[in-house]
Amino acid sequence: MRRRPATRRPSKLDDTQVEQVRTALEQGAQAHGFEADLCTLERVGLVVERVTGVVLSKASVWRLLTGRLGWSLQRPERRAVERDESEIARWIAHEWPRIKKGR
Repeated sequence: MRRRPATRRPSKLDDTQVEQVRTALEQGAQAHGFEADLCTLERVGLVVERVTGVVLSKASVWRLLTGRLGWSLQRPERRAVERDESEIARWIAHEWPRIKKGR
């Protein structure tokens, strides 16, 4: 008895459509009318539907992103936009030693 790989349902998107989706996603979320430049599975699903006319479930969108496109999960850094690195460095160099000496 030989072991055979599990058969899967054929993909709803052909290679040309996958490349169209890749090109569209590389433009960013704001290029597709979203307020923030953050891609979620729901947003990617909407872009796929707009570009190809094919509706995918969240699980299928995830498989498309990780499997066929080779992308991985990325999370935005949680930092304030107003963060001033030079002011932080100045504070650490001048204020922190003064505060520390006071103890």
